Amino acid sequence: MSTQPPAQADRSFNRSMLIKLFVVALMMFGFGFALVPMYRAICQITGINNLVRRDATAREAKNTQVDMSRTISIEFDANARGPLGFKPEQRSLDVHPGEVTTVMYEVSNEQARTIQAQAIPSYAPKQATEYFKKIECFCFTQQTLTANQTKRMPVVFVVDPKLPKDVKTITLSYTFFELNTPTAATAGSATSTADTANTAATTANPA
Repeated sequence: MSTQPPAQADRSFNRSMLIKLFVVALMMFGFGFALVPMYRAICQITGINNLVRRDATAREAKNTQVDMSRTISIEFDANARGPLGFKPEQRSLDVHPGEVTTVMYEVSNEQARTIQAQAIPSYAPKQATEYFKKIECFCFTQQTLTANQTKRMPVVFVVDPKLPKDVKTITLSYTFFELNTPTAATAGSATSTADTANTAATTANPA
């Protein structure tokens, strides 16, 4: 009984592996785009326009004892999904546990249209999450940015003195998502308009 030549078998294996990798990459890409609709669906179901709540009140923070014997390094990170420019105004800061601190972030709408966006925070190490108390934050509500608008937005926070002694650095990272992405119909209309314009230009300037 005949068998496939080694070269043909290798080509079949490589083709099969390439298809599998392409499918996995496509699924990951699709999942990234699905995050925003999932977020919007949760907001609609729960009847709220944000998923982030205040961690502490100003009064609670004011009554917190400052631990001057410890210094915690806070690192700030920013990521954007969609037509947004987003960054912290400073990359790191040293604070004492119990000390109320304010830092600023800057977000820019890089489109000639109004957009709505929501920032979601995350922390590293994970165990620091319950000890990083936000008093005021742009992440508490959705943000509306008009065409080409830039906003400076504060984050007021305090690190709980109960933070485990072995944690000396906390990374605060925000991801900004655009919520009102253009629909496929809108995109198709724009493409149709562009095609019409190109056809008119070709007719007016024949080769």
